[in-house]
Amino acid sequence: MMLVFGQTGQVARELARIRPDAVFLGRDRADLSDPAACAAAIRDHAPTAVINAAAWTAVDAAEAEEEAAMVVNGAAPAAMARACADLGVPFVHISTDYVFDGSGTAPFAPDYPTGPLGAYGRTKLAGEEAVRAAGGTHAILRTSWVFSAHGNNFVKTMLRLGTERDALTIVGDQIGGPTPAAGIAAACVTIAEQLIETPTLSGIRHYSGAPDVSWADFAREIFAQAGITCAVTDIPTSDYPTPAARPLNSRMDCANLSDFGLARPDWRAGLTDVLKDLGAIS
Repeated sequence: MMLVFGQTGQVARELARIRPDAVFLGRDRADLSDPAACAAAIRDHAPTAVINAAAWTAVDAAEAEEEAAMVVNGAAPAAMARACADLGVPFVHISTDYVFDGSGTAPFAPDYPTGPLGAYGRTKLAGEEAVRAAGGTHAILRTSWVFSAHGNNFVKTMLRLGTERDALTIVGDQIGGPTPAAGIAAACVTIAEQLIETPTLSGIRHYSGAPDVSWADFAREIFAQAGITCAVTDIPTSDYPTPAARPLNSRMDCANLSDFGLARPDWRAGLTDVLKDLGAIS
């Protein structure tokens, strides 16, 4: 039996599609602000593998509430990982490109030195370090720019704004790989299943969509596929200030996905699927 932390988030919703037989723990059954309860849930269910698809993802809010975010993104995964190590079951934990400083233009390799720019990245990095320190079979799956038909994300925001306005200004100097939540979910399941058989595959992996683009170009593709006429003008990040600094470079080297027989997904195909789910195209 596979145990999943998360129920309403983008990846958790996609996991429920492909693994309806898994047990999903929402906040009512396992609140990540209570790490001990999360560990107890793992011991009580005695699963064959655990996927943590829950997190504090409010990047800007983390700047003002870092202590609370640290419990959810740092202490809770630590408790989960230790419980999994004690039971001898693999733990798959989703992380983020925000653990890097966003410098340069080269894709970040999994072993590249980390250097988060803000509170969210610091809390996610703390979670990664704790998962590794637990000493059990694990995979840390760093991803970026997640989108789906669920929750709040860039695709849904662009569909709304694109129908409301004739023109938009969108950041054009942040570059990364938009990633379909469906692909992340499928990758998590594949990795968890293979770790059961081959624990030596433990480690950090990167999973992001291809090709790398700017937010502005991502928006243009959304409008093109959805048949929305809305002009997009590129602006620099400096023209769109936010409480938390965003990395300019979110490119990630995903080569070691091949260890699991996986490859970067084409986000444009994933976008088509999401637009169909949303009824934006037929």
